[in-house]
Amino acid sequence: MTRQQSGVIESVKDGIVSSIEGSGEVAGAVVHAVSHTVSKAIEGVGGVTGSLVRASSEVAQGTIQAVTEVGGNLGEATKGLVIGVLRGGKQAGAVQIEAIGQTAEEAIRSTARLSGELGAAAKGLVEGAVHGAMELGIDVSEAVQAAGTGAMKAAGEIGSEAGRKVRDALTDSIAGAKVILKEPFQPARSKDKTQEE
Repeated sequence: MTRQQSGVIESVKDGIVSSIEGSGEVAGAVVHAVSHTVSKAIEGVGGVTGSLVRASSEVAQGTIQAVTEVGGNLGEATKGLVIGVLRGGKQAGAVQIEAIGQTAEEAIRSTARLSGELGAAAKGLVEGAVHGAMELGIDVSEAVQAAGTGAMKAAGEIGSEAGRKVRDALTDSIAGAKVILKEPFQPARSKDKTQEE
Protein backbone atom coordinates (compact mmCIF):
# COMPACT_ATOMS: atom_id res chain seq x y z
CA MET A 1 0.00 0.00 0.00
CA THR A 2 1.40 3.40 -0.96
CA ARG A 3 1.62 6.34 1.41
CA GLN A 4 -1.08 8.15 -0.64
CA GLN A 5 -3.46 5.15 -0.41
CA SER A 6 -2.88 4.92 3.32
CA GLY A 7 -3.63 8.65 3.62
CA VAL A 8 -6.96 8.29 1.79
CA ILE A 9 -7.96 5.27 3.88
CA GLU A 10 -7.08 7.03 7.15
CA SER A 11 -8.79 10.25 6.07
CA VAL A 12 -12.02 8.44 5.27
CA LYS A 13 -11.82 6.37 8.44
CA ASP A 14 -11.20 9.40 10.68
CA GLY A 15 -13.98 11.42 9.03
CA ILE A 16 -16.51 8.64 9.42
CA VAL A 17 -15.53 7.83 13.02
CA SER A 18 -15.89 11.52 13.98
CA SER A 19 -19.26 11.84 12.25
CA ILE A 20 -20.67 8.64 13.74
CA GLU A 21 -19.46 9.49 17.22
CA GLY A 22 -20.96 12.97 16.88
CA SER A 23 -24.34 12.02 15.44
CA GLY A 24 -24.68 8.26 15.93
CA GLU A 25 -25.98 8.00 12.36
CA VAL A 26 -23.96 5.58 10.22
CA ALA A 27 -25.38 5.82 6.69
CA GLY A 28 -25.42 9.62 6.46
CA ALA A 29 -21.91 9.92 7.89
CA VAL A 30 -20.60 7.39 5.38
CA VAL A 31 -22.33 8.98 2.37
CA HIS A 32 -20.99 12.44 3.21
CA ALA A 33 -17.40 11.38 3.96
CA VAL A 34 -17.17 9.00 1.00
CA SER A 35 -18.70 11.30 -1.62
CA HIS A 36 -16.44 14.16 -0.54
CA THR A 37 -13.31 12.00 -0.52
CA VAL A 38 -14.05 10.30 -3.86
CA SER A 39 -14.76 13.61 -5.56
CA LYS A 40 -11.54 15.16 -4.24
CA ALA A 41 -9.47 12.09 -5.12
CA ILE A 42 -10.71 12.13 -8.72
CA GLU A 43 -10.20 15.87 -9.08
CA GLY A 44 -6.70 15.48 -7.63
CA VAL A 45 -5.64 13.30 -10.55
CA GLY A 46 -7.28 15.45 -13.19
CA GLY A 47 -10.61 13.65 -13.34
CA VAL A 48 -9.16 10.45 -14.82
CA THR A 49 -12.03 7.99 -14.97
CA GLY A 50 -9.93 5.06 -13.75
CA SER A 51 -9.25 7.02 -10.59
CA LEU A 52 -12.89 6.47 -9.53
CA VAL A 53 -12.25 2.74 -9.37
CA ARG A 54 -9.02 3.23 -7.37
CA ALA A 55 -10.62 5.78 -5.05
CA SER A 56 -13.62 3.54 -4.42
CA SER A 57 -11.35 0.72 -3.31
CA GLU A 58 -9.51 2.94 -0.85
CA VAL A 59 -12.63 4.51 0.62
CA ALA A 60 -14.19 1.06 1.02
CA GLN A 61 -11.29 0.01 3.22
CA GLY A 62 -11.51 3.17 5.32
CA THR A 63 -15.29 2.89 5.66
CA ILE A 64 -15.27 -0.70 6.88
CA GLN A 65 -12.43 0.04 9.32
CA ALA A 66 -14.28 3.07 10.73
CA VAL A 67 -17.63 1.36 11.17
CA THR A 68 -16.00 -1.68 12.75
CA GLU A 69 -14.07 0.58 15.12
CA VAL A 70 -17.22 2.29 16.42
CA GLY A 71 -19.39 -0.84 16.32
CA GLY A 72 -21.72 0.55 13.66
CA ASN A 73 -24.12 -1.31 11.38
CA LEU A 74 -22.19 -2.78 8.42
CA GLY A 75 -25.30 -2.98 6.25
CA GLU A 76 -25.98 0.74 6.64
CA ALA A 77 -22.30 1.49 6.14
CA THR A 78 -21.97 -0.45 2.89
CA LYS A 79 -25.21 1.05 1.59
CA GLY A 80 -23.85 4.52 2.33
CA LEU A 81 -20.51 3.54 0.83
CA VAL A 82 -21.98 2.73 -2.60
CA ILE A 83 -24.20 5.83 -2.59
CA GLY A 84 -21.20 7.94 -1.58
CA VAL A 85 -18.98 6.48 -4.31
CA LEU A 86 -21.65 7.17 -6.93
CA ARG A 87 -22.28 10.72 -5.70
CA GLY A 88 -18.58 11.47 -5.50
CA GLY A 89 -18.07 10.12 -8.98
CA LYS A 90 -20.91 12.27 -10.29
CA GLN A 91 -19.52 15.41 -8.63
CA ALA A 92 -16.22 14.75 -10.40
CA GLY A 93 -17.92 13.77 -13.68
CA ALA A 94 -16.87 10.12 -13.60
CA VAL A 95 -19.83 7.84 -12.76
CA GLN A 96 -18.97 4.24 -13.68
CA ILE A 97 -20.75 0.96 -13.07
CA GLU A 98 -17.41 -0.83 -12.65
CA ALA A 99 -16.71 1.34 -9.59
CA ILE A 100 -19.70 -0.30 -7.89
CA GLY A 101 -18.23 -3.75 -8.48
CA GLN A 102 -14.78 -2.68 -7.25
CA THR A 103 -16.32 -1.05 -4.18
CA ALA A 104 -18.28 -4.23 -3.43
CA GLU A 105 -15.18 -6.41 -3.80
CA GLU A 106 -13.08 -4.29 -1.46
CA ALA A 107 -15.91 -3.88 1.07
CA ILE A 108 -16.31 -7.66 1.32
CA ARG A 109 -12.53 -8.22 1.57
CA SER A 110 -12.24 -5.57 4.30
CA THR A 111 -15.27 -6.95 6.15
CA ALA A 112 -13.74 -10.43 6.13
CA ARG A 113 -10.33 -9.13 7.30
CA LEU A 114 -12.04 -7.47 10.25
CA SER A 115 -14.32 -10.49 10.97
CA GLY A 116 -17.45 -8.51 10.15
CA GLU A 117 -20.85 -9.83 9.08
CA LEU A 118 -20.47 -10.60 5.37
CA GLY A 119 -24.19 -11.09 4.72
CA ALA A 120 -25.14 -7.70 6.14
CA ALA A 121 -22.34 -6.03 4.19
CA ALA A 122 -23.45 -7.69 0.92
CA LYS A 123 -27.09 -6.68 1.38
CA GLY A 124 -26.06 -3.11 2.13
CA LEU A 125 -23.97 -2.99 -1.04
CA VAL A 126 -26.96 -3.98 -3.16
CA GLU A 127 -29.27 -1.53 -1.34
CA GLY A 128 -26.75 1.23 -1.99
CA ALA A 129 -26.54 0.26 -5.65
CA VAL A 130 -30.34 0.47 -5.98
CA HIS A 131 -30.67 3.81 -4.22
CA GLY A 132 -27.58 5.35 -5.82
CA ALA A 133 -28.59 4.26 -9.32
CA MET A 134 -32.11 5.62 -8.89
CA GLU A 135 -30.78 8.91 -7.54
CA LEU A 136 -28.32 9.37 -10.40
CA GLY A 137 -30.51 7.99 -13.18
CA ILE A 138 -28.30 5.06 -14.10
CA ASP A 139 -29.48 1.54 -14.92
CA VAL A 140 -30.57 -0.05 -11.63
CA SER A 141 -30.24 -3.63 -12.87
CA GLU A 142 -26.65 -3.02 -14.03
CA ALA A 143 -25.78 -1.39 -10.71
CA VAL A 144 -27.32 -4.27 -8.74
CA GLN A 145 -25.50 -6.87 -10.83
CA ALA A 146 -22.20 -5.03 -10.39
CA ALA A 147 -22.63 -4.95 -6.61
CA GLY A 148 -23.72 -8.59 -6.38
CA THR A 149 -21.02 -9.89 -8.70
CA GLY A 150 -18.30 -7.86 -6.96
CA ALA A 151 -19.41 -9.14 -3.56
CA MET A 152 -19.50 -12.75 -4.75
CA LYS A 153 -16.15 -12.49 -6.52
CA ALA A 154 -14.43 -11.29 -3.35
CA ALA A 155 -16.24 -13.83 -1.16
CA GLY A 156 -15.22 -16.63 -3.52
CA GLU A 157 -11.59 -15.55 -3.26
CA ILE A 158 -11.83 -15.57 0.54
CA GLY A 159 -13.25 -19.09 0.80
CA SER A 160 -16.28 -21.33 0.53
CA GLU A 161 -17.82 -20.26 3.85
CA ALA A 162 -17.58 -16.58 2.88
CA GLY A 163 -19.06 -17.41 -0.51
CA ARG A 164 -21.98 -19.21 1.12
CA LYS A 165 -22.72 -16.31 3.49
CA VAL A 166 -22.72 -13.73 0.71
CA ARG A 167 -24.70 -15.95 -1.67
CA ASP A 168 -27.33 -16.61 1.01
CA ALA A 169 -27.64 -12.88 1.70
CA LEU A 170 -28.16 -12.08 -1.97
CA THR A 171 -30.80 -14.71 -2.79
CA ASP A 172 -33.82 -12.68 -1.67
CA SER A 173 -35.09 -9.45 -3.21
CA ILE A 174 -33.18 -6.51 -1.77
CA ALA A 175 -34.67 -3.00 -1.91
CA GLY A 176 -37.04 -4.23 -4.61
CA ALA A 177 -34.25 -5.63 -6.79
CA LYS A 178 -33.13 -9.17 -7.46
CA VAL A 179 -29.47 -10.08 -7.89
CA ILE A 180 -29.07 -12.76 -10.53
CA LEU A 181 -25.93 -14.63 -9.58
CA LYS A 182 -24.01 -15.99 -12.53
CA GLU A 183 -21.13 -18.30 -11.81
CA PRO A 184 -18.20 -18.37 -12.10
CA PHE A 185 -17.43 -15.10 -10.37
CA GLN A 186 -13.80 -15.21 -11.46
CA PRO A 187 -12.80 -13.95 -14.91
CA ALA A 188 -13.47 -16.68 -17.47
CA ARG A 189 -10.43 -18.41 -18.90
CA SER A 190 -10.20 -18.73 -22.65
CA LYS A 191 -11.20 -22.05 -24.20
CA ASP A 192 -7.74 -22.50 -25.69
CA LYS A 193 -6.05 -22.34 -22.29
CA THR A 194 -8.64 -24.62 -20.73
CA GLN A 195 -8.22 -27.22 -23.48
CA GLU A 196 -4.41 -27.12 -23.23
CA GLU A 197 -4.45 -27.89 -19.51
